[in-house]
Amino acid sequence: MSSASPLTLSSQLLVLSPKKNRTRTILGPCRVGPRMSLDQQRSSSSNPVTLLTNVTKLLWGPSLPPGLLISTVRTAWNSTWQLMMSQLAPSDSSGNYTRPASKFPLQNNPTASATATAKLHLYVGLPCPWAHRTLIVRALKGLEDAVSVSIASPGQDGSWEFKEIPSRSRDKDILVPGWDSVNGSKNLKEVYGLRKGGYSGRASVPMLWDVDKKEVVCNESYDIIHFFNSGLNGVARNPGMDLAPAELKAKIEDWNKLIYPNVNNGVYRCGFAQSQEAYDTAVNGLFSALEKIEDHLGGSRYLCGDTLTLADVCLFTTLIRFDLVYNVLFKCTKKKLIEYPNLHGYMCDIYQIPKVAETCNFTEIMDGYYKILFPLNPGSIRPVMPSACAHQLLSKPHNRESLLSSDGYLHV
Repeated sequence: MSSASPLTLSSQLLVLSPKKNRTRTILGPCRVGPRMSLDQQRSSSSNPVTLLTNVTKLLWGPSLPPGLLISTVRTAWNSTWQLMMSQLAPSDSSGNYTRPASKFPLQNNPTASATATAKLHLYVGLPCPWAHRTLIVRALKGLEDAVSVSIASPGQDGSWEFKEIPSRSRDKDILVPGWDSVNGSKNLKEVYGLRKGGYSGRASVPMLWDVDKKEVVCNESYDIIHFFNSGLNGVARNPGMDLAPAELKAKIEDWNKLIYPNVNNGVYRCGFAQSQEAYDTAVNGLFSALEKIEDHLGGSRYLCGDTLTLADVCLFTTLIRFDLVYNVLFKCTKKKLIEYPNLHGYMCDIYQIPKVAETCNFTEIMDGYYKILFPLNPGSIRPVMPSACAHQLLSKPHNRESLLSSDGYLHV
């Protein structure tokens, strides 16, 4: 027993519990031939789940497994969970999730001044809210022709890989995963490895790539959306749109100081907390922030008044995932987003801005969390999509354009 790996023990946990209704009742007379009987016996003996189920029935019948076995498996699973979480979501000594810093911020790029004239390619993953920011700003600024994109899918090991996914979207305009159209790589780690000097760290999205130099330009999402907003106006189809006007800079920064730690990263601090104390702190900070934003949006169409800004884009990509994923999988259960009338209407307002809905692939978002984050959802069962998140409901009139704007400042 001591020589078995934690992963082996955790896999046994999934099959040692007795399963009900595994037999099938057949109504009416049925004649079973010798060949069918032999085939069924071979099938049963070769199926490890069936074999272990039969063994458990012999050992303890319909009762629960012995307490010693349960405690042993629980201890093994907890150890395995801690091991996996330490790689998936590093934490401090108190169990608080600590997000790793981006390795390629734009300001540290020695060739940043020449980036505006480079041939650029964007790598994203549709489940990721940080990558979603870049897709929205790219669309709003009209940079689709200037900055091409490759959309990766999360693999079973959590890495980003490129493969053709049959379109399950509501229409042909919704973004879907596909191949690496620039480098032809099998996964994002290979792309990072193409840069001069290679790279062995986390291959994260979003990532902006210099096609000609084969170099990572930036993989910090906020740097990328700032650059898309103001650094490529010469090739943008909508250069007049400014999501970070100078007169609103202070307001945007104040909102981001509240939203990033408590909402954007706050939902991850809830979901990836590795102690009760860490979770309690994170969840209280999350819903306290949501209440403040809810109150503010009762008198202001957007965070900074009547103008859509980068702060709104950053908040939106978390809100659109809230009832889909974070409320359930990340234990953000105090309230659903639809229970906040101002926040929900605000989310619908942004969703209905032309081109934004096309960046929201709800099927890929749900698959990317429920089917891939094994430590949080070992069965990989994806729940049904909440009716409140359907495109039809999100597209209903929100009437937020009639709001009288406040000063746009965060009041506490």
